[in-house]
Amino acid sequence: MDEKKLPLTSHLQELRKRLVLSFIAVAAGFVICYAFSQDLFDILSKPLLKTMPSGSSLIFTSVAEAFFAYMKVAFIAGIILASPFVLFQVWAFVAPGLYRHERRYAIPFVAAGSFFFALGILFAYFVAIPVGFKFLLGYATDFIKPMPSMKEYLSFSIKFLLVFGLVFEFPVVLVLLARIGVVDAKMLAKHRKYAILLIFIFAAVMTPPDVISQLLMAIPLMGLYELSIILSKIFGKKKKVDPPPSE
Repeated sequence: MDEKKLPLTSHLQELRKRLVLSFIAVAAGFVICYAFSQDLFDILSKPLLKTMPSGSSLIFTSVAEAFFAYMKVAFIAGIILASPFVLFQVWAFVAPGLYRHERRYAIPFVAAGSFFFALGILFAYFVAIPVGFKFLLGYATDFIKPMPSMKEYLSFSIKFLLVFGLVFEFPVVLVLLARIGVVDAKMLAKHRKYAILLIFIFAAVMTPPDVISQLLMAIPLMGLYELSIILSKIFGKKKKVDPPPSE
């Protein structure tokens, strides 16, 4: 940690710089992804179309709905594409407040954050969304046909993807806190029952009001919490043991 403290204006200037760089990265990601927006939407809609009756398709109910749907897909994909760079900007802003040996964690932090974010999105795409939609579409009958619009499906699926992506950052955050000494494995294990309660409350708030969707989020979160305890024990800050008093 630098001995000379920077004034508030310097911190604000640094924050502004990191935000501007992050926005530029997201904008560049958006431009790149917009060229493939239709292909990206087709990929995104596959989990739903596989669970719907044969021959079903998505619809759009307003003239501009398809256009804005492709724009939104490109924007979200741009955020995902730029996420490693954005994570690095977060670290670059925090790093000056850390000790020199703690700044070595920049590359592992960005790599682990990107990995778990991608893992959360993949889990949502291949597990949570298909299972959740299969359950919800199970209420269709011969007289009630599912006809989801592009806008509705996009809002639902994007929320799932981003929430699961962020939720899977849980171990990264807790291990980072353990590494700098804010928490430790023993503390996390001691408060496990409170963490499980908060996990189920969080899952109930962030998912549709059905038990299946809540369990699809709560169960991985509990697993990630246990993983955080193990990783915190391995990579957490080691407490210094005082030498025995000399005789």
